[in-house]
Amino acid sequence: MSNVLTELSTAMATAVSQADSGIVRVEGRRRLGATGIVWSDGLILTANHVVNHDEGLHIGLPNGDRASASLVGRDPSTDLALLKTEASGLTPLTEGNKQELGVGNLVLALGRPGRTVQATLGIVSALGDGWRTQLGGQIDRYLQTDVVMYPGFSGGPLIDTAGQLIGLNTSALGRGVSLTIPTQTLARVADALQTHGRVQRGYLGVSTQRVHLPDDLKAELNQKRGLLVVSVEKDSPAAKAGLTLGDTLVAFGDSPVQSHDDLLALLAGDVVGTAVPAKFIRGGQVHTTEITVVARP
Repeated sequence: MSNVLTELSTAMATAVSQADSGIVRVEGRRRLGATGIVWSDGLILTANHVVNHDEGLHIGLPNGDRASASLVGRDPSTDLALLKTEASGLTPLTEGNKQELGVGNLVLALGRPGRTVQATLGIVSALGDGWRTQLGGQIDRYLQTDVVMYPGFSGGPLIDTAGQLIGLNTSALGRGVSLTIPTQTLARVADALQTHGRVQRGYLGVSTQRVHLPDDLKAELNQKRGLLVVSVEKDSPAAKAGLTLGDTLVAFGDSPVQSHDDLLALLAGDVVGTAVPAKFIRGGQVHTTEITVVARP
């Protein structure tokens, strides 16, 4: 047994050592530093919530030096930010085989809030299908661990015992749980940020307020709530589709909408430029219109 534990201990220490050159400190907020992952070609991925300003950014390098960085773009909906640096000697982490990852597998969360890399050990607690954050960001896989997220670990990598990248850790997407943004999402968002500086989101041009539906419409629509339209911007997609103040939006596409979060989740980038059917209540009657979604300004 002692030999097994010794081998495991050595393997984990080796994994941390191998990942060291792919992890930087991100100085994007006051006081405590955060962590970033070397992505490719001088690009650093980190958590959006630890980058509080757009200019005057710096990173701490594995060799102890400090280098300037610039913001390429950010996506609050997935809590990701992409930085660029001219610093040399940085090595991107190798992506792990996500098919081999299972509940119960040992994982390591790494951070560099100071000069050196810190590590904490845990297991994969839960794996699931893709999901959307409260701001409507698409995460390709639900990945929860029981690792302890020490201060400054947000933006750092989750690695397997071979030192390969599983995803980016963040404390901002779930309350009381340690969630990891998988590499598939990292690649998609990083590509969008590098190309456009942001992740494209759909836009209707309405402000809404959640309301309870009358009993007869609850039964007809099989839902309890809808979104009362309290303002419509001039020449917006909603205005062009005929929505007006006092309408109550109850469905968008094939999905019911009972809260503002429901609507945000349905306004992903893939619906931009498409005509989406929408159901709304006006004068106690259910009506249907088509809204051609545009990109959020």
